[in-house]
This record gives sequence, structure tokens and C-alpha cells, in this order.
Amino acid sequence: MITNRTNGRFENALRSGKFVVTAEISPPDSADPHDVLKAAQVLGRYADALNVTDGSGANCHISSVAACTILSNAGYEVIFQMSCRDRNRIAMQAELLGASALGLHNVLCLTGDDVTAGDHPQAKRVFDFDSTQLLQTARIMRDDGMFLSGRKLSAKPRFFLGGADNPFVEPFEFRPLRLAKKIQAGAEFFQSQYCFDVERLKSHMQKVRDLGLHEKAFILIGVGPLRSEKTAEFMRTKVPGVYVPDAIVERMRKTPVQGKRAEGIKICVEIIRQVREIQGVAGIHMMAYKQEEAGAEILDEVDLNIKEMMR
Repeated sequence: MITNRTNGRFENALRSGKFVVTAEISPPDSADPHDVLKAAQVLGRYADALNVTDGSGANCHISSVAACTILSNAGYEVIFQMSCRDRNRIAMQAELLGASALGLHNVLCLTGDDVTAGDHPQAKRVFDFDSTQLLQTARIMRDDGMFLSGRKLSAKPRFFLGGADNPFVEPFEFRPLRLAKKIQAGAEFFQSQYCFDVERLKSHMQKVRDLGLHEKAFILIGVGPLRSEKTAEFMRTKVPGVYVPDAIVERMRKTPVQGKRAEGIKICVEIIRQVREIQGVAGIHMMAYKQEEAGAEILDEVDLNIKEMMR
């Protein structure tokens, strides 16, 4: 592993060997900065860093860079997300430079969901880059101090670069190789899609360890509570890249209505406790959309004073 690039709390926590918790917040449909701060209050007490999504699901919200700046100024450690769907390379380089100037150094590089998934299906797709090319671009700006055009920067940006991982959908054999490609492009940490299939994750992480990738990047596993079997069905049929096994759906279905929330929390706690025992896993990424209180209950239930794990 290389030395700390940003001296930020998130990077410091990962490099210290701590089992790290990040949490995702959805930026509000509001121009009021207090609404951004309100969205962060519950899970911000637990997280080593907060992710602010960038038009996730191809739905429009306040920008990630703006929301992250508001949160950073309030003392939160943040992870700025950038999607390739809506910008060309000129706009992406400009926003990366601006983000670093504003003190936003943790960047999660994403290709982005297609516009057909969101509330503006008539929007034009850009996809000038994919996530791997975006990672490479940010690395060139940081390490070589120049734009892709070759024009020099008077001051280099500081970035701790991340990418997405999804061990839970086909082609399984390709997923570790995809990680390796992103690491070569510049990724230093990964956050995965929701994990509801621990056995599939174990198989993936074995391949990751066989390739030595766990020693080259930090891997955080996505987790989150289910409200009901209807939520589980929606996630696995409507949310790109999410796999929820039949056994989980059936478990939620068999649970009485008054106990479904508690059962969803219990399932998530069980998954976290198994995930943290897997060698090479550096932490978890809590995604509790409109269930922030449930996410907090889960993190209260799980012992976060976790001993340093072998990587």
C-alpha cells in the first residue's frame, strides 16, 4: 500500500486497519442547505465517511459536489460521487478540479445508471467515459498534474480514488478481473452493491485474494435493511445490479406484518457479522434509503469496535 494521499479521516481509518463504516445519504430535492445537513444527521454519527449520491437511479437531486461541500464545511468526512452518464470529459475534469479545490478529496467514480431507470427517460445520455476511464483521468490529473489534453495544472488535485464492485451478478468470473482493471486505472478503495448472498461474496473474495487485490485496494461491502418482501422484490427486479436470494424474500414473507421491520434489521445484522469475518474485507457501506433510523439501529447492534483484520 502507498502512503496517505489526502490525510483525510476516511483514508486514515482504512490505512490504520480499522474496520470502516461508510454510509450513503440521498441528497434532497431542495436548495436549502439545512435539508442536506438533516439528511446526514442520523447515520453521520456512525460513519467514518458519508457518500452523497450523484443522480443515482438516473433521478435528479441536488448535486453531489454541492451537498458534499455543505457537509464538509459542517465537519463531516465525505465521499464525492461522480457519474459518467451526464457529463463529457471536459465537464468531468473541471468538476474534479473544483471538487479538490473545495477540499473534497474522496471520489467514487461511477459509470451511472441509464436514463431509462429514472424520472427523466427523455434525457440524452453522455457516457463519454466509463468508470474505469474516469478513474484513469483523475489519476492522471493527480499524479501527472495535467488535463487529458496535456495542458499542465498549476496545482495538482489531491484524490483518494474509489470504484464500485458488484460480486452478485453475472458474469461472476469477470468481477475480480474488473476490480484489477480498475485498480490499474487508479482505484484505491471499492464499495460494493448490496450484499444479501454471503456465500457468493465469499467465493468472490477468494478470487480477489488469489489475485492479491485485497492488498492493493480496500474493499467495503454494501449492506442495508429490508422493510418487507415487497421491498426485496422491488430491489431485485427494479434496482440495477441488486440480487436478493429467494430464501431472503421468503423469510420476509413469512414474518408477521408487525415484525417485518425488526426481521429486516436482524437479517442485515447477521450479514454484517458474517461479512466482517471474511479476509480482505475492509469495512461495510450502509445503504438505508429512507430507513436511516433502521440503519442506525443496525450499527448500534453490531459491535463496531472490531479488531484489525488481516488483508
